Amino acid sequence: MLIKRHERKVYTYILMMVRKPHLAEDLMQETFVKVIRSLKEGRYSENNRFQSWLMRIAHNLVIDHFRHNKQYREVSNEDSPVDLFSSPRFAEMNVEQTMVFDRVLDEVRMLVDKLPDDQKEVIMLRYYGDLSFKEIAELTNVSINTALGRMRYALINLRKTVKEKNLSLEFGF
Repeated sequence: MLIKRHERKVYTYILMMVRKPHLAEDLMQETFVKVIRSLKEGRYSENNRFQSWLMRIAHNLVIDHFRHNKQYREVSNEDSPVDLFSSPRFAEMNVEQTMVFDRVLDEVRMLVDKLPDDQKEVIMLRYYGDLSFKEIAELTNVSINTALGRMRYALINLRKTVKEKNLSLEFGF
């Protein structure tokens, strides 16, 4: 039940960071193995902040993976197999609307990927990890104001890039 409740969020976050589905699955499993071991050993002490603790473990495993393999996060041309927008509105789109939506989503992914790492991290934790700014601050070891500032600058940079490139990020439906 613990895994079922959190696996999609953890998988989505890891996938957005590593861009490889099989690697994301491996890191997600490793995350839950660490969580279960910690719980069994009585090392969990983050009262009422389980999700934040879980995401911190996932985040640290991703960082460890990149350090170990000396890889950098880069944009990938492969589509994410995760349906990040599973609301009924998106499920009812016709083929043309789906194509427009996919194009816009790809453009947003590329724009986010070009942000500085600290700004990209806040965007991904907030929108893909669904974490609060307090949780983001704890996870990244910065103050809440720093996390908010990074988000602010990320959004400013995204708007600036969209305007400079004259991109249309509207669905039109």
